[in-house]
Order: sequence, then structure tokens, then C-alpha cells
Amino acid sequence: MLVARSVLLFALAALFEIGGAWLVWQGVREHRGWLWIGAGVLALGVYGFVATFQPDAHFGRILAAYGGVFVAGSLIWAMAMDGFRPDRWDVVGALVCLAGVAVIMYAPRGN
Repeated sequence: MLVARSVLLFALAALFEIGGAWLVWQGVREHRGWLWIGAGVLALGVYGFVATFQPDAHFGRILAAYGGVFVAGSLIWAMAMDGFRPDRWDVVGALVCLAGVAVIMYAPRGN
């Protein structure tokens, strides 16, 4: 149950962080305006709160593991929102990152 909750929280964090950054990008780089930028900043703030609900109490571990989720999530977001098509090395890299997430977060520990 804790693993499922953790995975869900990582997915939500990715949605808010990547989505927020994308909204800021759209507002600035694509000249969509301050409303997009403001929505992005709010989403990035929500991301910060979502991360605090992870069952593990170690900030460094959560953020290190989230880095792998961010890599994979960014590729998925780019495919869905920007028409980006990853090559096999993008996919292999993302899978390596997700394997790192699994080791960092879910490996058995003696504590």
C-alpha cells in the first residue's frame, strides 16, 4: 500500500512540476501571457506540497528519486503536449532512471 501511495504521489508531483514548467514556458517562449505564467507558478507551488506527502521522511531521498520520475515524465509530457517522439536512447535512459527510483525508494532497508 505504501508503494502504491508513493507511486501515485510521484505521478502527481510530475504532473504539477512538469505541467507548471510547461505553462511558464508557454507563457514566456510562446508569448501566451501572464495568465499562463501565473498558472504555471501556482502548479509549481502545488508540486512542492505534493512531495511532502511521500511516506519516506528523508527530503534528499525523495528529491533524488523524484529526479528519475521527472526524466521519464518529461518525455511522456513532451510526447503528449508537443508531439516529441523519443528515440530508443531516450527510452532506455528513462527506464534506467526509473530503475534508480525503484532502488532509492523501495529497496529493503534495515532501519
